[in-house]
Amino acid sequence: MKVASTVIKYGDHVDTDVIIPARYLNTSDPAELASHCMEDLDSAFKAKAETAKVIVAGRNFGCGSSREHAPIAIKASGIELVIADSFARIFYRNAIDIGLPIVECPAAAAAIRDGDRIEADLDKGVIVDTTTGETFEAAPFPAFIEEIIAAGGIEGFVRTKINGKKA
Repeated sequence: MKVASTVIKYGDHVDTDVIIPARYLNTSDPAELASHCMEDLDSAFKAKAETAKVIVAGRNFGCGSSREHAPIAIKASGIELVIADSFARIFYRNAIDIGLPIVECPAAAAAIRDGDRIEADLDKGVIVDTTTGETFEAAPFPAFIEEIIAAGGIEGFVRTKINGKKA
């Protein structure tokens, strides 16, 4: 999987309450969740996400509650990749379960700036900041996670397995 885009940058400890505020948890509609994604942290997020398809963040991205709404809101906003120094474990699991690629790469998270343009080859585990020319290595996904993401999430993955097809 390859992603090339401008970056939206956030700091450490971006929790699920700012990714999708609790007042919107009365819906599971992805489009509705996307319309409120990051609004308490970054009122310009919705406009930025029209062209920027990558979030880069610091430590412990997705901390807080275990709600699945947070990665759903991010993915439905059009974000194709999240790179962070580290992720809260339950957020990591929820993101993979819905088919949102997320990569831990502390060096990239520290060096890449808001507005930089990156190219990521997730199959090879290479992230290039084309704005600065810096290259970063990240662990590529194991094959089973690649299949889950390619299938659009765990439901699609299971559906392909039941039908006897590869994702």
